Amino acid sequence: MKARYQYRIYPTDQQKRLLSQLFGCVRVVWNDTLAYCQELYRQGEKKPKYTELSKRLTQIKKTTEKVWLTEVSSIPLQQSLRDLETAYSNFFASCKGERKGKKVKPPKFKKRKSKQSARFTDNGFTINQYHVTLAKIGDLRIVWSRPLPSKPSSVTVIKDPADCYFLSFVVEIHPETLPNNGESVGIDLGIATFATLSTGEKIDAPKPLKKRLKRLRKAQKNLSRKQKGSKRREKARKRVAKIHAKIKDTRTDFLQKLSTRIVRENQTIVLEDLNTSGMLKNRKLSRAISDLGWRSFRDMLSAKSDKYGRNFRIISRWEPTSQRCSCCGNIGGKKALNIREWECLFCGTFHDRDVNAAINIKVAGGQSETLNGRGGQHKTSVKEAASREASTQRSVVQLSLFDLPVITVRPRR
Repeated sequence: MKARYQYRIYPTDQQKRLLSQLFGCVRVVWNDTLAYCQELYRQGEKKPKYTELSKRLTQIKKTTEKVWLTEVSSIPLQQSLRDLETAYSNFFASCKGERKGKKVKPPKFKKRKSKQSARFTDNGFTINQYHVTLAKIGDLRIVWSRPLPSKPSSVTVIKDPADCYFLSFVVEIHPETLPNNGESVGIDLGIATFATLSTGEKIDAPKPLKKRLKRLRKAQKNLSRKQKGSKRREKARKRVAKIHAKIKDTRTDFLQKLSTRIVRENQTIVLEDLNTSGMLKNRKLSRAISDLGWRSFRDMLSAKSDKYGRNFRIISRWEPTSQRCSCCGNIGGKKALNIREWECLFCGTFHDRDVNAAINIKVAGGQSETLNGRGGQHKTSVKEAASREASTQRSVVQLSLFDLPVITVRPRR
């Protein structure tokens, strides 16, 4: 299986100018080819293939207007055409229904102020002990934070909006199967508590956006006051980009460490399928959900489970994990979000809402043995259930009024 290994590089001032020229040429080739394909579409013709676009690029280099394209390596320019071909292929496959997942939009034009990248194949770079040599760029000083597992097939030089440079290598790795420890865990994701495990452990997220929101707002207001095209506006833009980069790095570091720990400690991992895109439409919760990174956490668990030979399972989002009692298996009905603890109407067990949901997620994933030894459903008489229902409703009212924060529900207009 293939993986990416990313490292920080520190180019000199001259190398920064050469990289800026390379990024500009790659961006021009992409935008010019994309505009050419869109013009053919408006004329009713089909999109040309990669070979035709490559021949067209060769002819463009011979013109006086674009002769400066020959000053950079031709490898990233050709890879830019391949990336455009892949983008169009994914778009057409998504339109025909041949591609799973969310609908893919058509390719867009690249901007100068956003993230810049250029990809070299194996004949365009050389790896040494202290630096990496790129064609027509030179020796770039690199920090090897970890060794490469194998010889890379390609490398992508990246410049983020905060003006930090990276090299991303694509390498072939062999899956490392960890010994089977027989452990299994169900994970319930939430907002107040990021993850609640079926073992009863609750894990809080760092929430980097919430901690730096005041500083980010101040920097963005400062940016909006600057005149477009001025040097001070460029400094203010970099300041905002650095805050965003810090937020992203903090979140990614937390998710990487947590996913690695869960994969190493458990043989079977069960997670609930969440409609994240639909939940983001809630204007009151969208920022808090985006700050957590649920989808990234799920992707990390899936990739690391494949790498280390673990079982990763996803249960349906319609499974009533919060309504079902993890002890007897009966469904007690829908509960408001402010009810964090409740008593079962049938068996009288007192539950923590998140821990109960995590245990039910684990059971729904095929792991029948839980902490409380739930095996089958417990049958309760109608009279006993009715008496417990009355007592449970009184206890729920007490919890919602005294032990839990009051939530005001506003009617829709």
